[in-house]
Order: sequence, then C-alpha cells, then structure tokens
Amino acid sequence: MPPPKELTKRDFESLSEFRYQLRRFLRFSEDAAESEGLTPLQYLLLLHVKGFPGREYATIGELAERLQAQHHGVVSLVTRCESAGFLARHQGTDDRRQVHVTLTDLGAEKLHRLAERHREVLQSLSDVFRVENISAFNDRT
Repeated sequence: MPPPKELTKRDFESLSEFRYQLRRFLRFSEDAAESEGLTPLQYLLLLHVKGFPGREYATIGELAERLQAQHHGVVSLVTRCESAGFLARHQGTDDRRQVHVTLTDLGAEKLHRLAERHREVLQSLSDVFRVENISAFNDRT
C-alpha cells in the first residue's frame, strides 16, 4: 500500500468547511428542538424510536446504541420523556424482559414538526454534504 499523500491546504479547508456546516446544522437542530419544548437529546430519542428500521418501536439497548449512550442513561431519558407524555413503554411480546419504547401521539406530533424543519435545512445543505465533496478529502489520504 502506498504511503498516504500529504494533506494540502485545500484538504484542511474542505474539512473545516464540512465541520463548520455540520456544526451549523447541529446548532439549528438544538434550537429547533428547544422551540418545541424538547432538549436536543429528547429530540434524538424520539427520532430514533420513529426511525428504527422495520418497526414502530425500539428497545432501550437499541436506543442506547443509536444515541451512543450508556444503558442506564437512556433509561433515565426515556423515563423523563414518558413523564412528559412523548413516549410510552410496553413489555415485549416475544421476550417479556425487553421493553419496547413507542411514540405517543404528542411525541409523534412534535417529531413530525421538527422533521419537516430539519428536512428543509438538510436540503439547503445538500451541496456541502455531497459524497464527492467528502470523498475528495478521502482520496488524498
């Protein structure tokens, strides 16, 4: 394998721009969540419940993986969201030790409004996050 090519000024500019735009998006997302009465982490939790592939619920362990958080921290987060009326817990049908977390109507409404706003912003950032812009940096290493 040939040695990696030297990083150029353009590489650093590309990486800087990518991180800048990513941070702008994350800041927007944080502010949008707070405008709906959610913390940014609560918004992500609702998103991961709704967006879990193939079904309308997720387990605590699956959510911990998606959030890259500790199991006990996710349990606390789910408890707070359940108390606020955004989520519900149900005992698993196949494995009664599992807890299935689902959105309530209130949680689904808040998530839907936020997802619409996020989609608009993501569309405006599509050029920044294009694969070829990111891969141009990777091609140099």
